[in-house]
Amino acid sequence: MSLFDLHTIETAPEGSRADITAIQEQFGFLPNIYGVLAGSPAVIKAYNALGNLLTTTSFSQAEQQLMLLTISAVNGCKYCVAAHSVGGMMAKLDDDVINAVRDGSPIDDPKLAALSSFARGVVEKRGYMSESEIKSFLAAGFSKEQALEVIMATALKTISNYINHFAETPLDAAFAKVAWDAPESMVA
Repeated sequence: MSLFDLHTIETAPEGSRADITAIQEQFGFLPNIYGVLAGSPAVIKAYNALGNLLTTTSFSQAEQQLMLLTISAVNGCKYCVAAHSVGGMMAKLDDDVINAVRDGSPIDDPKLAALSSFARGVVEKRGYMSESEIKSFLAAGFSKEQALEVIMATALKTISNYINHFAETPLDAAFAKVAWDAPESMVA
């Protein structure tokens, strides 16, 4: 049982209501993570702002979902791995790529493998990427701008991953078919 409320439009603080109303209209339901985030108007606004900014980067929707999925898997966030597995499917990210991230196995596509590896490294090394790791990312066809944008994606997922950990956010029915448990190889 979580100490944190799953807010609805009716129970959310006044400052969060417009945000969760917009989310509910966008998704057709209110994902539980937003019900938790709504407990702080500042946090839900920050999360939505970062999420909206991520869509303005030069990464494709599939690449965005790959980053978010990878970061969530590294952080062991069951909720977000399930949500971004569905998001990846909707963005037409190849099922083999989604499954590789979920099971911690190699990705066959070299460019997507480089993106996932870089995102993983950023999380695991807390941003202390070596020059060779950055050059490898750039050699795969990415830009310095995109390296910075991976950090933004990491910030976005750090908010939701960590909140999901301590709030024990229940998985929505919409994501239940792709529920996830970290494989032994990914557990620290």
